[in-house]
Amino acid sequence: MTDTAPISTPFTAESTAGEVVAGIDLTGRRAVVTGGASGIGAETARTLAGAGAQVTLAVRDTAQGRRRAAEFVDATGNEAIRVAPLDLADRTSVAAFIAAWDGPLHILVNNAGVMAPPEVRTPQGWELHFATNHLGHFALALGLHRALAAAGGARVVSVGAGAHLHSPLVFEDIHFRERAYDPWTAYAQSKTANALFAVHAWERWESDGISVNSSLPGAIRTRLHRHVGPEEAERGAAGPGGDAPQWRTPAQGAATSVLLAASSLVEGVGGRCFEDCNEAPLNAPGSHRGVAPHATDPEAAERLWQVSVETLTI
Repeated sequence: MTDTAPISTPFTAESTAGEVVAGIDLTGRRAVVTGGASGIGAETARTLAGAGAQVTLAVRDTAQGRRRAAEFVDATGNEAIRVAPLDLADRTSVAAFIAAWDGPLHILVNNAGVMAPPEVRTPQGWELHFATNHLGHFALALGLHRALAAAGGARVVSVGAGAHLHSPLVFEDIHFRERAYDPWTAYAQSKTANALFAVHAWERWESDGISVNSSLPGAIRTRLHRHVGPEEAERGAAGPGGDAPQWRTPAQGAATSVLLAASSLVEGVGGRCFEDCNEAPLNAPGSHRGVAPHATDPEAAERLWQVSVETLTI
């Protein structure tokens, strides 16, 4: 956490993405939303498009992406909605997306992810959660850094999850080569990585005018839960003490992402974690609220950056 006063806004856990963006004009701004065809990613993309942004849906399933894009055009009247293929677990796919991008990029929402699948590894031997939720987004953001810097005042949103409370980054065995694989621990670790990315990216990129923050969207029932049943999803969204999660709508879940992507209320703010449209407090033991100290540690954030660069250059 920073030593400065926490950021507060008029918005709350009940606020929707539409309410957050009301009165904001994003005409002329270009945005990329990974996983923008479903869940809170779709709500984020639709809301940014409704405010006038040119939005690219970066998705694995381009057919679904095109269907969503058509829906968004009909809903917003904004025809500047694009679809581009992106598989975050595939280094070639990430590189192709970066190579195809031309011109400045004002908003990058690293939203896509996987949750609690059976143990899967990429061809490089990387554990799928870490490869998709962190490494793919890390490579994407680094590859688009020049476009972000060219925009002047760009925003990067790293979408995390309250599940990060369940595990710090285990640097000694990130990919579960020595310890037994547990899907929820793997998911939690990758979400810690999402928060730590924002901490160190801001330190590196503040001078380029790029704001980087992470968000905790809360518990939302979306396709992210496709690998688990209702009871397992409930357990995964519960706090460390087992307290029941407070489920919210995709529009409410997307509100914090949209705030960080578009609102003047967080202009020039970076390296912080937000929850319920306000800066997240430090987590209290046993609660499912707030951000864990292990997800705000600048030393861990710098170490993760170094490990990620080394991993991607192997």
